[in-house]
Amino acid sequence: MEPIKIFELSKEYLESLRAAIELEDNDFIKESLDGVNEADIAALLDELNIDEALYVLRLSEANVAADILIELDEDSLIKVVREMEAPELAHYIDQMDSDDGVDILNLFSVREREDIISYLQEKEKSAHILDLLRYDEDSAGGLMAKEFIKANQNWNVIQTIEEIRRQAEKVEKIFSIYVVDNKQHLLGRVSLKKIILASSETKIADIYEPEVVSIPTHMDEEEVAEIMRKYDLESVPVVNSKNKLVGRITVDDILDVIREQSEEDIQAMTGISSDVEESDSIFKISKARLPWLLIGVIGGLLGSQIIDIFEDGLREYVTLAAFIPLVAATGGNVGIQSSSLVVQTLATKSVFDDTPWQRFIKGFLIALLNGVVLGVFVFLVVVFVLGNERIFGLTIGFSMFCVVLMASFMGTVTPLVLNRFGINPAMASGPFITTANDLLGLAIYFGIAMWFLKL
Repeated sequence: MEPIKIFELSKEYLESLRAAIELEDNDFIKESLDGVNEADIAALLDELNIDEALYVLRLSEANVAADILIELDEDSLIKVVREMEAPELAHYIDQMDSDDGVDILNLFSVREREDIISYLQEKEKSAHILDLLRYDEDSAGGLMAKEFIKANQNWNVIQTIEEIRRQAEKVEKIFSIYVVDNKQHLLGRVSLKKIILASSETKIADIYEPEVVSIPTHMDEEEVAEIMRKYDLESVPVVNSKNKLVGRITVDDILDVIREQSEEDIQAMTGISSDVEESDSIFKISKARLPWLLIGVIGGLLGSQIIDIFEDGLREYVTLAAFIPLVAATGGNVGIQSSSLVVQTLATKSVFDDTPWQRFIKGFLIALLNGVVLGVFVFLVVVFVLGNERIFGLTIGFSMFCVVLMASFMGTVTPLVLNRFGINPAMASGPFITTANDLLGLAIYFGIAMWFLKL
């Protein structure tokens, strides 16, 4: 096995590559990329324009080019495959696992898919792809690959090894051999180690393990990811409603799901309303960011109106204005902390999880403790460090206590409510919680000041 060539993408190499493409110096391109991992080449193509990327891709062997396509960033992939004619793209799909081929075909309309599939040379691959296209993209059926190795329970070790050899070219990664009966029902799995160590005439029925984790085709991809994480699985078999083995999902497919979900949650928590990347157009990025920014601006305008209502009181106690940022910042921080913990708990569900009511009680007790500590601390600083009257210090300290309780309540309840209605609870964090807590925090702050200071 040849070692993977460590590749470092630099501006100098990128300029040299572009010059080579312009001069059609194919020898330089092939030699410089020889032995470079497909993922590194894909990262390189992401930096090139569409014509340059296609030029490099077409210089590669078909199987290498297919692997590069799989590794491309989604935006780059869409641009590249849209420039290909159906026969060329079908040629590359012939080199891929069926699940990867379906991922690419899903970028096209139904009519375009049918055209591309008609050019596939491998009829078995065509059948696999047509079968996979029936499933929802976000389900186990949409994630699975049809390429796997199975053995009949009645076979002996010699027959099983022959089957492994026969299918080895089609199955890139062999984690285990799935065992089925004559009707293709999943019975269990047998490891390569057991097959190698067993005698030639040993029946698979005598050495397979009946305990095997399997998942139905309709299971959501996030549930699949959780099962594979929980049981530390490199691959998992997929069965239909009759427990017939129809495919398998490997860990690399699940890593993509986890990455995509993490990106979605991060964007939701930061107030980005759709899936965007730094390489997207200025208009697309602005469109994704503006909704929550507008909500923040509206919240700020409403906050200014709250302050305006208490304008007369502020003239009498000007020092109140100095503590407005403290109240707003504390409420925002507490709210984000509370919502982040709830979102994290919802993302890793367990049968032993607390009920929503138990979560609320626990959150309230935490907020109560934090509120007392922060309120007393602020009171002591305002009175003994800043030299204000005790009634003023009590006003600020009690306001802090109440704001912490309110922010914790909002941060705990909002994700639970959103989750209950099937909305991504990560949206509760960031701008939503911060804006809501700013408004409520100011209302509480001035309300307490009016009560304590008789404004």
